[in-house]
Amino acid sequence: MAVWYALLDSILSRFDAEAAHGLALRALKSGLMPGDRRPDPPSLAVKVWGRRLPNPVGLAAGFDKNAEVPDAMLGLGFGFVEIGSVTPRPQGGNPRPRLFRLAEDRGVINRMGFAGQGLDAARSRLAVRPRRGFVGANVGANKDSSDRAADYVACAVALAPYADYLVCNVSSPNTPGLRNLQGRTQLTELLKRVQDGLAANPVPLVVKIAPDATDDDLDDIVAVCRSLRVDGIIVGNTTLARPASLRSTRRGETGGLSGAPLTELSTEVLRRTAKRVEGQFPLIGCGGVGSGADAYAKIRAGATLVQLYSAMVYDGPPLIRRIKDELAALLAADGFATVADAVGVA
Repeated sequence: MAVWYALLDSILSRFDAEAAHGLALRALKSGLMPGDRRPDPPSLAVKVWGRRLPNPVGLAAGFDKNAEVPDAMLGLGFGFVEIGSVTPRPQGGNPRPRLFRLAEDRGVINRMGFAGQGLDAARSRLAVRPRRGFVGANVGANKDSSDRAADYVACAVALAPYADYLVCNVSSPNTPGLRNLQGRTQLTELLKRVQDGLAANPVPLVVKIAPDATDDDLDDIVAVCRSLRVDGIIVGNTTLARPASLRSTRRGETGGLSGAPLTELSTEVLRRTAKRVEGQFPLIGCGGVGSGADAYAKIRAGATLVQLYSAMVYDGPPLIRRIKDELAALLAADGFATVADAVGVA
């Protein structure tokens, strides 16, 4: 299997980042991508929202925007998969090129702008797949929408019957003004409208926030989420910051930065969020997870689950098994029998 993935990586590396991503999706849809059938260590099993997951390592939104390969990604060993972001209407997103590898930094910059096939395409694919595994749907708003909250409601209501959880993405930096929805008043209105829409078919509702959030921002966001009894927060999205350590000539590209350069920032914001949440609902740590140690640091900082995407650009699917094995070893070394035992100990 390692040889197969090495060959695939050598082919994909010859293409620009977005073309390589498209080819990877085609390979996954073909059914030829080798899966990972080995059982996970029992210590990695987690319970969240009344469901038991085999491990806490998930695929972040952005890889499978249109719900084309959730089952194939589960087959690679992820404990859960998040599709999207899904918008009500199809949109082309920002002009290409808009996805850049920062190989020297093991990072990625994207300014996709919620490019996707729209709600009908994602819903139709989710509707026909067997309900197995744990699959979430990340929803957003069209760039030219006159009522962005209505876009979130429309997508959430339509996808709720087919999703194990829903995510309101209010933190993409590539749709002008979207991050304003993180403000106390705007976020309250948005989440209330989504919750009202889901009243007849309740599904765990999560908010995805920016790693650039200040302490004041976190005070507002967490206060709203606790008041409305939201089911979780994902910390976080891509960052607009550019660490001085970046070496790639692509570092000046406009867009959100993800991958290894985001690890420290996202984990620190996660820790600050966890202090405010006080265990009232689970947190998902996202941003810069490229090893078992990265995943473990987020769990110790307060995350029940973790997500990754950018690291797979460089290490491919074998990374999933490696992270799980490393995480299990770290838990055992510190005397933790389960992931839950380690959540928030830092």
